[in-house]
Amino acid sequence: MASKLTPFVFRSGPRALRQLQRTQWRAFSVTAPSRSDSLMVHRNTPENNPSIPFKFTPQNEQLIQEILARYPSQYKKAAVMPLLDLGQRQHGFTSISVMNEVARILEMPPMRVYEVATFYTMYNRNPVGRFHVQVCTTTPCMLRDSDAVMKACEDFLGIHHGQTTKDGLFTFTEVECLGACANAPMVQINDDYYEDLTYDTTVSLLKALQHAAEATGAKPGETGLAGEAGKGAITGEDRNVKSGNEINEQGRAYEASGVKVPTPGPLSGRKSCEPASGLTSLTSEPPTGPEMLRKDGAL
Repeated sequence: MASKLTPFVFRSGPRALRQLQRTQWRAFSVTAPSRSDSLMVHRNTPENNPSIPFKFTPQNEQLIQEILARYPSQYKKAAVMPLLDLGQRQHGFTSISVMNEVARILEMPPMRVYEVATFYTMYNRNPVGRFHVQVCTTTPCMLRDSDAVMKACEDFLGIHHGQTTKDGLFTFTEVECLGACANAPMVQINDDYYEDLTYDTTVSLLKALQHAAEATGAKPGETGLAGEAGKGAITGEDRNVKSGNEINEQGRAYEASGVKVPTPGPLSGRKSCEPASGLTSLTSEPPTGPEMLRKDGAL
């Protein structure tokens, strides 16, 4: 019997001694914990705290009614995303007050609104500049030298990604794929895509936007979107905006108050995402062969 218990004693004895000798304290560290720049929690700041009132403008109140009409009354909380977007367009960013107002309108627990706003990166939970420059650096853009676009933004704006210029005019952000891979490299500035960029065309674009903002009196924080925050912005519906000649040999332009600004889209001379060197297929005119159309009149 003793011979059977001996291996067990030899195996379990040292293990028990190690547990008794184990130090029962945790190391003390004086190093400050590393925090993310974009926490998934709210921190009150002078420009973003619940005591700052927010109400939708009468114009946006009408838009809210149109949005809510798209959903059954018992499922109106499904409108949380378009209402958050509308609040951001009016206020300039999705503040805690915007989220609380959306929760009140939709009769939702505020936490449910916070969950949506912290999940989707389209909602800016901190103030951004008049022009939010979002540079795509995912593989297709990287292969066509998005590094040059990043460098152009850093050189001209004097800031790194995630920062805002001191005058509050530009916020520079590095983002993932924006879905314009055929026209890479590209940036999204507010709601507009500018594509087929180089270092020089990126600098020219930023200079034109800066000049346009100064000439039209746009103030920092004016997003050019719905609501009072959009006053003074340059938009395609401005009656003082008209089509202009090319801002350079490679890009088109529109004109506002005498200032030429590139139109969104490719700045390489392309109209869309057609091959840069010209068509390589479907070049015959008219197409060869008889056309096959339905004869029953259904189409």
